Amino acid sequence: MAIELYVDPSLSPADIRRLRAGDQVLITGELLTARDAACGRLARALAAGEPLPVDLRGRIIYAVGPTPAKPGQVIGSAGPTTAARLRPYLEALLSAGMAGLMGKGDWPEETAHVFRSYGGVYLVALGGAGALLAKAITAVDVIAYEDLGPEAIHRLRVERFPAIVAIDAQGNDLHRQAREEWRRRAGGLAPHRSDMAGAAPGQGG
Repeated sequence: MAIELYVDPSLSPADIRRLRAGDQVLITGELLTARDAACGRLARALAAGEPLPVDLRGRIIYAVGPTPAKPGQVIGSAGPTTAARLRPYLEALLSAGMAGLMGKGDWPEETAHVFRSYGGVYLVALGGAGALLAKAITAVDVIAYEDLGPEAIHRLRVERFPAIVAIDAQGNDLHRQAREEWRRRAGGLAPHRSDMAGAAPGQGG
């Protein structure tokens, strides 16, 4: 059963601690959007000691560049960006208090340690389903870096937005667990050398 997660506008420390890799969640509340360009600006501002245009403490950033809304829509397609593209900025955003990052895909293996070090989480949204995800968004407005167009920082109001916890605050990594399980099962299917050694020619399978 999915966990109802309320982010209004921040994710509570208690909720962060109770999430585990593999949990399905339905997010209601407020998300911030930021992709490469916006995350780069935020990281550079932090490095320079400059104030940020938005408080990141406890917030979830959704890596998305939404398309313009058509008539009658709140927002256009809102599918996730490959999260690993934001790796150069991850420590900076987490150190500024970001509670979670949501995108799609896996990270380099050492990244789980980064999330654990800062007590943050990584969530995955359903890639290739931007129109479906957009239906869970009830309001949107630009709050920073408007010159970046679709890559500006938007504030999204969402209702039961579906996601999966891929890396939890303890550093458990769903993708890594899945790979290890696949290797374990694949290893069990492979014939042992001792089995092959006694097989007659043409009877190795």
